[in-house]
Formats: sequence, structure tokens, C-alpha cells
Amino acid sequence: MFSRQLSANQKADLDSQAINNFRAYLQIPSVHPNVNYDACIKFLENQAKSLNLPITIVSPVPQKPIVILTRVGTEPTLPTILLNSHMDVVPVFEEKWAHKPFSADIDEHNNIYARGSQDMKCVGIQYLEAVRRLKKRGITLKRTLHLSFVPDEEIGGFDGMKRFVRTKDFQDLNVGAALDEGMASPTDEFALFYGERCVWHLKIHCSGRPGHGSLLLDNTAGEKATHILNKLFAFRNQEKQKLVDNPSWTLGDVTTVNLTQISGGVQANVVPPELLITFDCRIPPEHVNIATWEETVNQWCKEAGVWVEYPVKQPQILPTKLDNSNIYWVAFKKSTDKLGLKLKPQIFPGATDSRNIREIGIPVIGFSPINNTPILLDDHDEYLGVETFLKGIEIYCGILISVGNVEERSG
Repeated sequence: MFSRQLSANQKADLDSQAINNFRAYLQIPSVHPNVNYDACIKFLENQAKSLNLPITIVSPVPQKPIVILTRVGTEPTLPTILLNSHMDVVPVFEEKWAHKPFSADIDEHNNIYARGSQDMKCVGIQYLEAVRRLKKRGITLKRTLHLSFVPDEEIGGFDGMKRFVRTKDFQDLNVGAALDEGMASPTDEFALFYGERCVWHLKIHCSGRPGHGSLLLDNTAGEKATHILNKLFAFRNQEKQKLVDNPSWTLGDVTTVNLTQISGGVQANVVPPELLITFDCRIPPEHVNIATWEETVNQWCKEAGVWVEYPVKQPQILPTKLDNSNIYWVAFKKSTDKLGLKLKPQIFPGATDSRNIREIGIPVIGFSPINNTPILLDDHDEYLGVETFLKGIEIYCGILISVGNVEERSG
């Protein structure tokens, strides 16, 4: 592996190019609903040309392109490294923004404001710019890198990564491990995610005796709903207490239960025949036996005289191992230790495309090199500091050198 140092002028030029590319990518309004990815494809085709990298575009679902740029390693038969990011961003409420959400304005504090600046167009560009710097320095890697840019992550990834991992196109990439998005950290630590909670939606049907609102009827829908609500909110309070009792735990270590919808009834003076209540539940891959959890919910419903359906019922997916059995983690940690980074491994509280990759047995590390920055993903006035963005590129350079050259273990 040959390496040469960059001059101050070369470094300045690369920094300027990286910022311009980041802002240009942010200015593409790849926003839900009904995202048109054409502008993203054109932008990435130009990036591939500037980097002299082959580019492949596949569409397991029409109008849902998956773009892959590849840097072939010196030992291309080795399992490859997938650097994944998503092109889509969540909707905006423009009137709540101090800067236009797709302007990529830079303010007097050198912060870049745009939807996607943290979630996660920054990471996609940092991958590209890290590869550019490695090429400029003449650094080659043993393993092939695949930079994937996928659609629809913000709406579940069902037509994006979830579908893609089950195709021959994905199998042909020969992926050994992947990097995907993490989250900003307001402290000097860097958040690192090795697993995700699974999502269950409980739709609880509370049927009861209807009648006039002036009566005191038995077995009403409201009474039954109250019983199940009390059970679920008592459980919710227990989970909140766990975070108090275990200061090292994060939100990803507990089960969150939130009432999100209540419907039913026809008018104020009529006791309804049914009330429908919906809960969003997020269940960690550790600390919880999911079969026992389901038995508990079913028992509560039986006690209340109600029944439950599960519109969403994701499986628990094993987290990525962070120990010596995972050669990719060992290489990742070696590079971040060398860079002096403080990592805080944890379970991701929400959901990303990492779960779709882990589900087929590939280890994934979720990491966005953003610290000392408020968490603003999906928030108004989302921003990322220029210096934080540029530092992230250098961090990825170190990570890619280490992970991209990791040796296979014999046997």
C-alpha cells in the first residue's frame, strides 16, 4: 500500500470540493412523499466520473433505483465492504425553518443548514470524499468497497434495501460487512450502533355493550379500554424506571410503548360498541424474550376482554457482535482508537436499513462521525458544521484503510 502526503494546497482544494459536493447533494429535494430520484442519479453519475469509478444502477422496484459505486480492491475475491447511505429525506415544514431547507446555506458560525445534513446525506458524501482522498494519496485496499445509495429508507426501505438484499445483484457484491448511518452526539463521544429494536404495532379492539350515554352500563368498550391502557402504561413506567436504575443504558435497551391512535364512537351521548386503540412498541434485541412479551400482551388482552392484531410485527434481529470474533469490528475499533475517538456502543432507538442487512447475517456498524452537535435528524433547521463534516471525512479515511485491509482468518 503506497501512501503520500497531501500538500496544504491539495488539502484545501479537496476540502473545498467536498463542501461543494455536499451542498450540491443537499440542494436536491429528494423529499417524501413521491420522491423523484433522477437528480440524485445524475449527481452520483458525475461523482463516479470524477472518481473514475464504475457505477451500477439496479431497480428491483421501478422508480426506486439503487446506485452502487465500486472501488475494486487488490484482492477482489475477498468479501467486500458495503458503505451504505440513503438518498431520501423526510418532509419539511418550511415555515419553521430559519433557512430554506434545501438551500444548504452556510451561516456565520460555519454551519450548513439543509434537510439531510445529518440524516444522512453527509455520510454518503463523506464516503465519496474519503475514497477520493485515498486515491489522491495513492492508497490501495485489499478489499473492494461498494458505495450504495438506496431509496425509501425513511418510509421503511421496503422497496429499497429490504428488497435489494434478496436479489442476485446484492449476492454478487459478496458483502462481508457493512457500515451504515448512526446519529449525532451532543457530547465529545461518538455514538456507535450495533443493533436495532424491532417494531410492533398493537391494534387493540375493545368491544362492549353500547347504549345511551345517560346509563351506567356494564362491560362497555370504555371500561375494557381503560383496563388495557392501565396495563400498558404501568409497563411503560417500569421501562422508564429501568433507565433510571441503569444509568449506562440508553433508549435502545428498553421497550418503548406509546399510545398513538384512539378511534371509535359516533357522538357524545352514545356509548360506542367498539373503541380501537393503537400502540407503537419498539423491542430491543437484548434483555427481552419476544415470545414472553407476546404472551404477556395476549394475557392482558384476555383479562380486559379485548383482542389484539399486529399490523406490524418485525422479528428480533441479532445484533452485530462487538468482540474478537468479528474481524471487522476489531479493525474498526483499531482505527478509531488510533484516531483517539471515544465511542459509545448502543442499540439504535429507531430503525435504519442496517436491520435489513443484519437480517441476512451480515455484520453492520451504524456510525455517523458527528459529535459535539445537537441531534437534529428530522427536526427543523437541521444543520451540520463544516469542520465536523470535514473531520468526518478524515475519520472515514482511517476506518476504510483499517477495515478495507483486514485479513481473513484461516480456518
